[in-house]
Amino acid sequence: MNTLTNMITPITLDTLTKFGINVGIIIIKIAVVLGIGLLHVAYATYFERKVIGHMQVRLGPMRVGPHGLLQPIADGIKLFFKEDIIPADADKPVFYLAPVIFMASAMVNLAVIPFASNFVIANINIGLLFIFAIAGLGVYGVFMSGWASNSKYAFIGGLRSSAQVLSYEIAMGLSLVGVMIMAGSLNLTDIVKAQGKSIYGMYAIPQIVAFVVFIIAAVAETNRTPFDLPEAESELVAGYFVEYSGFRFALFFLGEYIAMFIMASLAAVCFLGGWTIPWYITKVLPILKLVPGVVWFLLKVYAFIFFYYWIRATVPRYRYDQLMAIGWKILIPVALANLVVTGLLKILL
Repeated sequence: MNTLTNMITPITLDTLTKFGINVGIIIIKIAVVLGIGLLHVAYATYFERKVIGHMQVRLGPMRVGPHGLLQPIADGIKLFFKEDIIPADADKPVFYLAPVIFMASAMVNLAVIPFASNFVIANINIGLLFIFAIAGLGVYGVFMSGWASNSKYAFIGGLRSSAQVLSYEIAMGLSLVGVMIMAGSLNLTDIVKAQGKSIYGMYAIPQIVAFVVFIIAAVAETNRTPFDLPEAESELVAGYFVEYSGFRFALFFLGEYIAMFIMASLAAVCFLGGWTIPWYITKVLPILKLVPGVVWFLLKVYAFIFFYYWIRATVPRYRYDQLMAIGWKILIPVALANLVVTGLLKILL
């Protein structure tokens, strides 16, 4: 009995106070990240419409607010109050659950993204593996929506998304193994710190092949142009969410843009040095050290998101057989070759 008593740590007022403070800090971080994430989604759509509009010699949204700045808020209110139409022959429980799974799988990944050296909700040692595990759940929401809608268009879109994610997640995972080998860790914060200590300042330089593979795979992973075959308006009307309307449609929209933010953040963290800038740049311009790390992180993330928009405005959609051929015949072999070379160099050097 004495031994058992000694093993139990007494709960004191100080322990409870520290626990309460830690929980409060975590809740504040969650609120800030979710708030910024949802604001990002709202204005990422505005930014996309403006960028593509100017690339096509148009103005984009201009009517709601100055230069259309209130357009995302108007769109959100409209979707919230729109009628929620459910097909008569739909599998209703699955139909209800699909958009929630799709959005939640994207939102949960925000917990392990390090926005700065001391700002991450959950700094876990398997952060990179966690993102892959949770991101893989998003395809269940897509397939469930295609199945539950009782529509041929939606079902084909769900099947396409399942095959597409299976193909491109392999290439993406292999492209990031080289980063894991160089950093010696799956912890996203440690990966950023390892880049800061390396002679390159960022892994996009020694891992340029993996970086290119990651970019292509990330575009396909998020079902964006030119790999938006699960939606394919010209063939499938809107694909897997063709039967959704109102707020449930908005959940798919939220999930897609949060997933873009996650992929852009992963690119910034794993290849572009996260919140750091290369030492050789700060050596030339020491004043840049005064810029907060979160600013550098967001600049890299939004540069990558701009790349998403640029592709949409300039590259036509691939055929589905071309999409699968690129993944299995080009990206996966190239990523495997890069992995072998990286491993050999790590052993020899």
